[in-house]
Amino acid sequence: MKKTFVARVGPKLFRCYIILMALVIFSLCFTPAARAVDDMWVVADRIIKDVYEKIAGISTVLAGLMSAVAVVGAKLSNNQHKVDQAWDWLRRIWIAWAIINGIGAFLAYVRPMFQGLNTLS
Repeated sequence: MKKTFVARVGPKLFRCYIILMALVIFSLCFTPAARAVDDMWVVADRIIKDVYEKIAGISTVLAGLMSAVAVVGAKLSNNQHKVDQAWDWLRRIWIAWAIINGIGAFLAYVRPMFQGLNTLS
């Protein structure tokens, strides 16, 4: 006589369930608890400052390098149109550098002055 699917799988299904639950319990027991050392906002502030310092450093190096390229391009060019374009690029480079570093100055010096003013009292 041929056994049905439920009759064949039934006893094995309970054994698989017990093994699966034992694995879940063991994995929960032996998993180390992760605890945060700092508040989420403190860590986010530290990450933002770190990333911004790297961006400001790279932008300063690139602004200096591209300024040198623009000045050399303006001095070595024999066409007035190209000279004007080089000076325009130099102006754009320094405006972008000032904006990037201005954001950093705002974050470092102006924002701490407003701390504590966002509460209702």
